[in-house]
Amino acid sequence: MKEELQIINKVVASSLVTFNLEDYYQAGERVVLDIKDQLYEGLLLREKDFRNFIKNHNWAQYENKFVAITCSTEAIVPTWAYMLLAIELKKYVKHLIFGSLEELEIEIFRNALSKIEWADFKDAKVVIKGCSKVDVPIAIYVDVASNLKPFANSLMFGEPCSTVPLFKKSKF
Repeated sequence: MKEELQIINKVVASSLVTFNLEDYYQAGERVVLDIKDQLYEGLLLREKDFRNFIKNHNWAQYENKFVAITCSTEAIVPTWAYMLLAIELKKYVKHLIFGSLEELEIEIFRNALSKIEWADFKDAKVVIKGCSKVDVPIAIYVDVASNLKPFANSLMFGEPCSTVPLFKKSKF
């Protein structure tokens, strides 16, 4: 009789927990509302003109979108202008921030991650998945590592078959 060889997938059989940031990605269009085009001669904001823009702008185009409001020029824009934008946009958007698209993405991820009970990872061997079909800001990887460290037994980065060790609790 011939002895059968059984191939064992050690990755599947291991006790590794894969933390996949794709699971926390919020679908939806991300847009920037840059008010530079509302500035007089690209330098200053005129209240009357800006209020006309607020009154006549098609706000419905932001329906269910994630929006970052900003001014990409070096102009000094009064705070109230951004507040007026926020008041109008809030009726339509999924989420709104003042800042860049990257800052918007970070905040969207942080909102999703804030619902995690990090203590559920107590004594786990965690692999923070590196490859993703979505762009995950580096700041989010930093957040996840710092939130997992107090609880996990070990942290790794990459794929379960090929990881970079980040942290391992000492046995003492």
